[in-house]
Amino acid sequence: MFGLGMPELLVILVIILVIFGAGKLPKIGEGLGKGISNFKKSIKENEETGDDVSQDEKTGSSSGHEK
Repeated sequence: MFGLGMPELLVILVIILVIFGAGKLPKIGEGLGKGISNFKKSIKENEETGDDVSQDEKTGSSSGHEK
C-alpha cells in the first residue's frame, strides 16, 4: 500500500493528533465519512445514468440545450 507500513501510519496518526487535537478528530472523521459516502453515491448515480450520457456524446446531440 504505497510503501506505508504500520510504523509509518502510526507516526502519521500521532502527527494528526498533535495538529488537530483529540477533540476535533471525531468531527474530522465524520466529515471524511460523509464525503466518501457522497462520492460513492454520486459515482453510483452517474453509472446508472452514464449510458444515456455516453450515447448522447457519441451521436453529438445535446440534452435539450441548443446553442
